[in-house]
Amino acid sequence: MKLQIIPAKQGVQWVKLGMRTFFRQPLALSGLFFLFMAVMSILSIVPILGNVLALALLPGVTLGLMAATKEASGGKFPMPLVLISAFRAGRQQLRAMLVLGGLYALGFLSVLGVSALVDGGQFAKLYLVGGALTPELAQDSNFQTAILVAMVLYMPLSLLFWHAPALVHWHGISPVKSLFFSFIACFRNFGAFTVYGLVWLGAFMLMGMVVASLAALTGSAELVTATLFPSALLMAAMFFTSIYFTFLDSFETSSGENP
Repeated sequence: MKLQIIPAKQGVQWVKLGMRTFFRQPLALSGLFFLFMAVMSILSIVPILGNVLALALLPGVTLGLMAATKEASGGKFPMPLVLISAFRAGRQQLRAMLVLGGLYALGFLSVLGVSALVDGGQFAKLYLVGGALTPELAQDSNFQTAILVAMVLYMPLSLLFWHAPALVHWHGISPVKSLFFSFIACFRNFGAFTVYGLVWLGAFMLMGMVVASLAALTGSAELVTATLFPSALLMAAMFFTSIYFTFLDSFETSSGENP
């Protein structure tokens, strides 16, 4: 396995491939993404413990969505069991994926811990325990700063784990080494990932503008409520579909074949 350096313009192609593959199997891929979201939501009902468990499972389930994309790009119809591919690949890989999940949960909780130093733990409590986001809390400057701090700290964490599940699952790399290789791959291909992120940001903004324009033309505020959330979920499903292609281009096996 070796790292590949990718031109910045490839970020646009990743978005196109994600959308194109999604529309090959829209029912299967959207269904799997909604199932993924449902599982995470159900776990989050349990205060603290449920959210920590959801964080620990996130790398493995994200790998499941990547495996579903791989099947869809090959013309197959991905079945629900593909979501747990990371946990069905043998005892050794199961252990490695659980370790990776534990590291992700620890990293995310550390981010929340640092943010708690800013606002006294209000943002961390809202995430882990739940509750209502009141207008007073949303307007609190310390709370806003805590969110900003968490977003800034989450960026390097996301780079560490971006490729890590796929490296563990398809290349058999240890969890700690996969974090290192993932970060280096994202850093060395920073241009492509920047373009990739900006294009997706533009796509989400365009979707919001289209929905808002339709609502303005029809004069129906209910239309925004009825279409914005499901449209955002479908866009998010396309985004997760595109993640597989960022990994596919970033690494090459010694035989020249990608997973």
